[in-house]
Amino acid sequence: MTTQAKQLPTITIMVSTYNWPQALKPCIKSILNQNYLPNEIVVADDGSDQQTKELIEQLRLESPIPIVHVWHQDDGFRLSEIRNKAILQAKGEYIIQIDGDILLDTHFIADHLSLMQKKAFLCGSRVWISKEQTMDFLADTENLKIVKHRFPISSIFNSIRHLGISKFLADRYKKNQPTVLRGCNMSFWKADLLAVNGYDESIKGWGSEDAELAIRLINHGIKKRFLKFAAVAYHLYHPVNSKANTQHNLQLFTQTGGLQKTWSSHRLIKS
Repeated sequence: MTTQAKQLPTITIMVSTYNWPQALKPCIKSILNQNYLPNEIVVADDGSDQQTKELIEQLRLESPIPIVHVWHQDDGFRLSEIRNKAILQAKGEYIIQIDGDILLDTHFIADHLSLMQKKAFLCGSRVWISKEQTMDFLADTENLKIVKHRFPISSIFNSIRHLGISKFLADRYKKNQPTVLRGCNMSFWKADLLAVNGYDESIKGWGSEDAELAIRLINHGIKKRFLKFAAVAYHLYHPVNSKANTQHNLQLFTQTGGLQKTWSSHRLIKS
């Protein structure tokens, strides 16, 4: 079913970022180049400096849709907290979540909407871009061009778009692996996020925040669907984040599964 054939909700695309305006600029431009525009862009900014603020002010001048900048002080990796703050401010009934270091295929939003269902959330894949190709992108953000023949075979596979196969796989691919997902390519009904109280803000530093949220959603009766061969997202190269908190975050995730939790008590989200 096409996006035009559905009664569509209002759409927010939420973009998380931290001190990388060189990547955020082409990311937002790829949103504005979609064949189906969202109602708004909300940037969840985990404490970036003035450069990111100035970029967003510049992009607002050329954007046909509102760009909302949600920011808090830099106090370490607090992705869960800033996403919660952005979710609170989002006006859309449906939230598509990406990171500020990915470039979107022009059908990305339309693909999410084509597989959107009530009582379900979506998660998709990503295409890794090499360090060399990333440098090429960032050297000329006005003329972005994806050159697929430069990708390794695995990345070429992830860059294929075929809606027929995608719809067939939506409830079959990784069906018994609920935490196989990428936080840089997910979407949810805002009401479902509020029903489980958003992200667990006690998860700080890299790792497990998206998987922990997914388990609470599933425990609450929200089905996971997978976007394969659709909603193609190209992930720019960057050095790996510190994994110092991985063990602590994994413990919190394990507790959520073991206790069948549906609610986080560590939050800023208010009804």
